[in-house]
Amino acid sequence: MAIINTAIKPFRAEAYKNGKFITVTEADLSGKWAVFFFYPADFTFVCPTELEDIADNYDEFVRLGVEIFGVSTDTHFSHKAWHDTSPAIGKIRYALLGDPTATLSRNFDVLRVDEGLADRATFLVDPDGVIQFTEVTAEGVGRNAQELLRKIRSAQYVRAHPGEVCPAKWEEGEITLTPSLDLVGKI
Repeated sequence: MAIINTAIKPFRAEAYKNGKFITVTEADLSGKWAVFFFYPADFTFVCPTELEDIADNYDEFVRLGVEIFGVSTDTHFSHKAWHDTSPAIGKIRYALLGDPTATLSRNFDVLRVDEGLADRATFLVDPDGVIQFTEVTAEGVGRNAQELLRKIRSAQYVRAHPGEVCPAKWEEGEITLTPSLDLVGKI
């Protein structure tokens, strides 16, 4: 996956958000942080637990200036039906993008071509439209919104503080590192 530090590719997707169908394009992301949260399919098992976890933490994502886009190869119509029938999915206030042509799944290189489904994958896109973070997990391994929030805070800190980096398990307010010749071999 040589996708880190590359710009997202143009796209146009129909989505379901807050009781409405909307169209989302890469232009809508300009100047904003965004998370693309790919999952295999609506009406499944691990997927609703992850999407609900994001929904339960959505206010914190918004506080950080991050918009969430849930993406599967289902249609926006399927997303609405799932939203209307599942208590977990009914909590969602972020956009669920339909990707029936697999344009987004191909753009982010997460399409399982032989199945027509997206991998379980997460991408953080910075305000310049550049991918800063990606995570892909196996089908049965769910993701964690709190860990995603920690990584977003780290990426935002590094962007705001050029020359500094965040060590493992870094939390907001903790000490960062400033790479230099003097630091080599001292960690």
